[in-house]
Amino acid sequence: MDSQPDRANSEHLDELMPLVYEQLRKLAARGMKRERVDHALQPTALVNEVYLKFRQQRRLDIHGRTHFLAMAAVAMRQILVDHARARLSAKRGGDAVRVTLDEATQLPSREAQDVLALDAALAKLAELDPQEAQIVELSFFGGLTQVEIATQLGVSERHVRGQWLHAQAWLRRALAD
Repeated sequence: MDSQPDRANSEHLDELMPLVYEQLRKLAARGMKRERVDHALQPTALVNEVYLKFRQQRRLDIHGRTHFLAMAAVAMRQILVDHARARLSAKRGGDAVRVTLDEATQLPSREAQDVLALDAALAKLAELDPQEAQIVELSFFGGLTQVEIATQLGVSERHVRGQWLHAQAWLRRALAD
């Protein structure tokens, strides 16, 4: 079986990206505000990583703008988590480099650990209530409004609002532990 992306997917993605690029960049910028200032990925690079990730997909089944933004939210989360894991791995010696004592005392902040803690909490929430976890992901990582999330999930805006409030409370408790 061929694992190469098919031409129709690539062409569809190439048509769609210019239409949503600026919105994706704004979402990435908003998401990157939660990251450290010297993060290796900047918003434009994060959007480019999403594009490359989608280009590598064998089959990319897009059902409109909101669905594409939801898919991008998931991809952004995966990319940020992968970056955090790589950063922590390097910090533990996986990328050993000689540093001076001054450099060693400037340890990286907790952002990488925070991203991983949020990812773990979301994974646990997904086991308990997959839809709540999806609502958090679409809102937090994708920047979708409650109306857009309701449309994407085929539920009412009121339902999304209630699930969002419950998920926020659950995540606060989970992350406080």
